[in-house]
Amino acid sequence: MAKQNVAEQFVDILVRAGVRRLYGVVGDSLNPVVDAIRRTPDIDWIQVRHEEVAAFAAGAEAQITGRLAACAGSCGPGNLHLINGLYDAHRSMAPVLALASHIPSGEIGLGFFQETHPDRLFSECSHYSELISNPRQMPRLLHTAIQHAVGQSGVSVVALPGDVASEPAPEKTVETALVTSRPTVRPSDAEIEALARMIDDAERVTLFCGSGTAGAHPEVMQFAERVKSPVGHALRGKEWIQYDNPFDVGMSGLLGYGAAYEATHECDLLILLGTDFPYNAFLPDDVRIVQVDVRPERLGRRSKLDLAVWGDVRETLRCLLPRVRAKTDRRFLDKMLKKHADALEGVVKAYTRKVEKHVPIHPEYVASVLDELADDDAVFTVDTGMCNVWAARYISPNGRRRILGSFSHGSMANALPQAIGAQFTDRGRQVVSMSGDGGFSMLMGDFLTLVQYDLPVKIVLFNNSALSMVELEMLVAGLPSYGTTNRNPDFAAIARAAGAYGVRVEKPKQLAGALKDAFKHKGPALVDVVTDPNALSIPPRISAEMVTGFALSASKIVLDGGVGRMLQMARSNLRNLPRP
Repeated sequence: MAKQNVAEQFVDILVRAGVRRLYGVVGDSLNPVVDAIRRTPDIDWIQVRHEEVAAFAAGAEAQITGRLAACAGSCGPGNLHLINGLYDAHRSMAPVLALASHIPSGEIGLGFFQETHPDRLFSECSHYSELISNPRQMPRLLHTAIQHAVGQSGVSVVALPGDVASEPAPEKTVETALVTSRPTVRPSDAEIEALARMIDDAERVTLFCGSGTAGAHPEVMQFAERVKSPVGHALRGKEWIQYDNPFDVGMSGLLGYGAAYEATHECDLLILLGTDFPYNAFLPDDVRIVQVDVRPERLGRRSKLDLAVWGDVRETLRCLLPRVRAKTDRRFLDKMLKKHADALEGVVKAYTRKVEKHVPIHPEYVASVLDELADDDAVFTVDTGMCNVWAARYISPNGRRRILGSFSHGSMANALPQAIGAQFTDRGRQVVSMSGDGGFSMLMGDFLTLVQYDLPVKIVLFNNSALSMVELEMLVAGLPSYGTTNRNPDFAAIARAAGAYGVRVEKPKQLAGALKDAFKHKGPALVDVVTDPNALSIPPRISAEMVTGFALSASKIVLDGGVGRMLQMARSNLRNLPRP
């Protein structure tokens, strides 16, 4: 039996860690690893057209499966392209292992062709970033990198020179057991008791939920019922907490709607559950605040806390429920539910008024029809910008759907690459990329990846020929829009030329049929919808201190344009209020 080289040993360890795909672009320094994958039946090389797409795809796969995913880039410029997608994966707490292949080991530090220092470059977007300089170092270093990515839910980067990858692997290497899942974290009894006392002493409790509530929906609902609490959420908490929620008061932040802002400001105890919500302009500074988070470094970095609780949300609530007295006074909860329903009634009118005749098509209408027609277990990947708004307001979670985006990093062009990673996990599951024309055109080359692998991703392109979110930021800052207009081709024609299904929609009556046909198509499909670039109207109450990124200092803004089925849910919750 031929002796293994380092690359083959590297690939074997990835397979043992549960990695099933390595996304990347081939290059000379990567050749030993790619060849090892070619000869290993339990792992596939996924050839993308841009390494940034490889990192986004791996991050999406990790978020869908909860398991380690991997990507790779060749030396210098190749692995540099990974960095944006790795930042997104790291900030999304997605366990990703990135292989940054390197120049020949004997040339490092001598200004060799394509030389960079990946072990330094990726340090800010990873928990672990190290260079393998010796074959004997590789197994333990790769094990350590995997443990960091899985154990701390983020990125690890391993830099491997091509010549080291080709060297014989050391004999009698010890196969260390690998950790491939994370434990739950339970707060101390003292923290649980302190939190229980604060809740018992409070008259008006509000819960504000983020992505840390994943898997804790039943516990959050039980707790909200026990303390008669309205439940608001951040964007990343939407898919986990909004559905089947009789306590729902909407979302806070720039993209927010409903009564979440009021509920967080009019309570006397605000409990932040699994959220690192970054926009402190939307958080109160005159109520008591408790934060529960599994990442202790996040506790208190957004607002002043009266109690910090280090723990998993689900386990914390399980410990807390038996120790908290049930409240009977629903007045605060009912008041917030009514405010929420009234707020949605007010904005939905713009969406309903002659929308089926409006040309260019209202993007709100597109999102609403998409929500109705998409599968109940669909995965939606959402471009940063206005697609975030439409997904936040129109895509209805139900406990089975997933909604992925660059919600923490805020990168353009994330939706198509994330759809690639999501679709590879399950070819039979519907994956819909809600792409903006700006984001799609930025990484449009990897539409060819869909065609090459016949991935049945459906791209719904919101094509308004503009970078609308940037225009909005300029507008509220008092600046004329500049550099935000795109001169676009017929994207559907490009899709057809590439060998995929493509259709262009310019009238509202064509939309439902076009989406149904695209969803029935067995391969990749693109629906190019020409939408109204002036769809957003800004309420007149915006103050003079306007925008820094997404954070508005104006605290109660709701963008006009409707909220789809969320109004129905709010009305239903309102009907369930007990009557005197």
